Amino acid sequence: MRVLQGITGAVIVLGIFSSVLRTLVIPRPTRSGFTQIVHGLVRRPFQLVADRLPAAEAKDRVLAPVAPLAVVVTLMGWLACFMLGYALLEAAVSRLPFKDAMVESGSSLFTLGFAGGTRVTLNVIDFCAAATGPIVIGLQVGYLPTLYGAYQRRETEVTLLQSRAGNPPWGPEILARYAQVELLHSLTELFRNWERWSAEVSESHTTYPVLVHFRSPKANRNWLIALLAVMDAAALRLAFNPSQPKAEIRLALRAGFVCLRDIADLRGIPYDRDPHPDDPLQLTYEDFLHGVARMADQGYPMERTPEEAWPHFRGWRINYEQLAYWLARDIDAVPAPWSGPRRTTVAVRTPVTPVDRRPVG
Repeated sequence: MRVLQGITGAVIVLGIFSSVLRTLVIPRPTRSGFTQIVHGLVRRPFQLVADRLPAAEAKDRVLAPVAPLAVVVTLMGWLACFMLGYALLEAAVSRLPFKDAMVESGSSLFTLGFAGGTRVTLNVIDFCAAATGPIVIGLQVGYLPTLYGAYQRRETEVTLLQSRAGNPPWGPEILARYAQVELLHSLTELFRNWERWSAEVSESHTTYPVLVHFRSPKANRNWLIALLAVMDAAALRLAFNPSQPKAEIRLALRAGFVCLRDIADLRGIPYDRDPHPDDPLQLTYEDFLHGVARMADQGYPMERTPEEAWPHFRGWRINYEQLAYWLARDIDAVPAPWSGPRRTTVAVRTPVTPVDRRPVG
């Protein structure tokens, strides 16, 4: 019995150490089974409630605390598992009842010092537990500012996109608004900024996967929908304006779907790594024409007709549509146009183009 307790305790301690290292220390995409289980258990009841709500705003309010709560529960879960693991080890090397072993383990882990054993073997385990507590808590203290710093950097660019793409963001709306205010020449800067943003999100959201589920401060904004809108705007620009500069647009588009693929690789989402440009889209040609009409209403210049541009647009969008739709459904993103279905039926939110009023007389 004591041997089984010792083996179980050692497995728990080593397993949680592995989870802490993968989540907080190793600066590369790594998957922790413990954190995945905790996040799934925390999210499930909130998701069940959200699935029964008809309005997107109500769903967002219910799901907003899920990711922060999962972080807190994960931190508490690590400490609880360390306490249990060390208690099993102490019970295995002594004749202490399990209850007394838990008390001694907790006293050492949290450096309270109100309980202590007299055996040398217990002292060794107590020292290990006493070192573990401050180390893990110190790592947690450094983890939260890093996590929220990455979140704030992500949301800054998403918020800036609001005046360029409306709420929620939509690819055709970006081009329509730039055409309306005669700023099409500055599209290069937009795509350059979002190429860098995609690289930062790819790094932060694979190193800290819980960020994928961190929601924007407002229900009608979402990081994934913003990225999808920028990529759609880039694909439309390439499809309709082949004579315009392409370098920044292609680089932003490439960075965008590489970001989605990096996240998909970490989460184990299957996808076609080399799709054919003629593969069918889930986006219909009728929906495509609806977006093109929005652009034309604001005077967006088009060098190709919609019929000529459609194959080119489809060839670009096939690289990211599947993953964008899957992630949008998974995180219950705001139902923007061209963003695919959700877990439950919700009304699509289309941004409204502001009226360009100018003084007369």
